[in-house]
Amino acid sequence: MKDQRRAHLDALAVASLLLCAALWGLNQTASKVAVAEIPPLLQAALRSAGAALLLGAWAAVRRLPLRPAAGTPHTLAPGLLAGALFALEFGCIFVGLQYTSASRMAVFIYLAPFFVALGMPWIAPGETLRGWQLAGLVIAFAGVATAFGESFSTGTGVNDRQWWGDALGVAGAALWAGTTLTIRATALSNAPAEQTLMYQLVVSALLLGAASQLAGEAWPAAASPLAWAALAFQTVIVTFASYLLWFWLIRHYPATQISSFTLLTPIFGLAAGVGLLGEPLTLRLVLALAAVSGGIALVSRRPRSA
Repeated sequence: MKDQRRAHLDALAVASLLLCAALWGLNQTASKVAVAEIPPLLQAALRSAGAALLLGAWAAVRRLPLRPAAGTPHTLAPGLLAGALFALEFGCIFVGLQYTSASRMAVFIYLAPFFVALGMPWIAPGETLRGWQLAGLVIAFAGVATAFGESFSTGTGVNDRQWWGDALGVAGAALWAGTTLTIRATALSNAPAEQTLMYQLVVSALLLGAASQLAGEAWPAAASPLAWAALAFQTVIVTFASYLLWFWLIRHYPATQISSFTLLTPIFGLAAGVGLLGEPLTLRLVLALAAVSGGIALVSRRPRSA
């Protein structure tokens, strides 16, 4: 009975989805706090490595398969590709947070659904963009372009390289979409979610760790308890626990109803950056947030069945 699939969202599902959106929105703020003391690439590597260890322990206790079953399509090559894209995505995000605010990053990285919508017809010809989806794309990109232009306005940025942090946020969104499209287009689409996540965590931990060494990042011997707590939050609560909760929701509730809740994440992210870090709230950023959230709603909309 506990594994029965529900046809509609109940109170437990709604509460869980709101929790996931809030945690993911808060994640950028936690990263911003930690990146002031823990180098960005090292922080991202530690985050992935810690979550991989937790996922491995969870899988062992629950006896979940993390290796491909005999006779199933090979997932090694697409798993390595998904992991590499995952590493590049978070490399862009964590480095970008050195130059832009957490609230701006939360808006820019949620361009990912729009990049997915643009790429999906290439791997699934039946999923062509409809009129309202095209409208959602135009609205979202126009709003983000307005906010991005603010980076070049005198006196509005956190620093004179805010545009670089914003650009890395957009690049992170494109890479996130690339990971999603890789999973959809390969044998990973039929693999257990925990197996796919483990590929991403292990490969990204190795690549980001190597990149940290090449960049000459030093171990933060004097990092404050707050910085380590922010990293622990990202690792344990966000990357491990919230992803497992998300996978459980996908297994038990309609995906089309679940996906609409993602538009709340940039709202929570903006609120966390402004409320907890005192980041500036500008009209252009509010308009970009409204455009992204409205665009996600349109792009995620499905035609009514007969």
